[in-house]
Amino acid sequence: MNIFLRIPEQEKILFAKNLAVMTKAGMPILDSLRLLQKQAKSKSMKKILDRFTEDVANGQFLSASLEQFKNIFGNFAVNIIRVGEASGILYENLNYLAEELAKKQALRRKILSALIYPAIIVVATAAITGILTIYVFPKILPIFKSLKITLPVTTKILIALSEFLLAYGAYVAAGIVVLIIVGWLLTKVQLIRFLMHRFLLYLPLAGGLSQNYNLANFCRTLGLLLKSDIKVVEAVNITADTLANLVYKKELKDLAQEIAAGGEISEHLEKKSHLFPPMLTQLVAIGETTGNLSETLLYLSEFHEAKIDETTKSLSTVLEPLMMLIMGAIVGFIAISIITPIYEITQGLKK
Repeated sequence: MNIFLRIPEQEKILFAKNLAVMTKAGMPILDSLRLLQKQAKSKSMKKILDRFTEDVANGQFLSASLEQFKNIFGNFAVNIIRVGEASGILYENLNYLAEELAKKQALRRKILSALIYPAIIVVATAAITGILTIYVFPKILPIFKSLKITLPVTTKILIALSEFLLAYGAYVAAGIVVLIIVGWLLTKVQLIRFLMHRFLLYLPLAGGLSQNYNLANFCRTLGLLLKSDIKVVEAVNITADTLANLVYKKELKDLAQEIAAGGEISEHLEKKSHLFPPMLTQLVAIGETTGNLSETLLYLSEFHEAKIDETTKSLSTVLEPLMMLIMGAIVGFIAISIITPIYEITQGLKK
């Protein structure tokens, strides 16, 4: 079944790019698909290309066959290829598709790369703390107890924490696993996901990153669809389906209804200034007035991608020293808790 098929993003990009090159060279679409079928690396891609080849050989359009796999390729790919087939600009639209997929992949990588370092620091800190508290400290603890000295407050806290983890560590671990599973299940509830996505937009740094990511995707996708002569209402609905944040998805669905009723894009965006910055709204209004909306949106997508670059650099600059300080403080606290009593013992022996 299609729901079990998974295609790496890079393979989708290569499919669109290679098919564009072969189409421009004048190769019939069926021959192009057969060639791509031979070159496909993953089993899933081979299965999909088998279906494409079979359907096209039976007289179907590629877009009609692609629609069966829109859960994999998305509505944007289906519609932009359909328009390309109908208007005779399939090569150009396949190039648009490849660029769109590549840019989305690049955006995701930028955001993930900004979060990798803090994640490594958190895992390393948790691992070091766990090893020292559960395995190292319990071996030294009997010495402290046998000498009957007055222990520092930090050492008493560490002893209490160590004894608690030794006694209830398995329950704590099980509780964490249960919380993760419950949290994951809750994210499947539409209302909770919506509230989480809204909360994310108000967080420092992360909120700006999420907003710029969604605005860059919104502007680029809508710009490309309008450039391909897809009707505005349909283009906005397709764009809504490509966005990850449910808050922006809802706003675009509402926008499509307003446009269908005779409204302007800029009018709706102006009412939602917390989601769509004034500069974006003003430029969209100018684009609507001059009839150059698609180019304006593509310019805005580049602008917001540049802001993502700035934010990810700022995120790394702020988080790296902060995480190092937190890690140093935790490890330092444990070290002081262990070394201070040992120092007092050695001082007592000298006397």
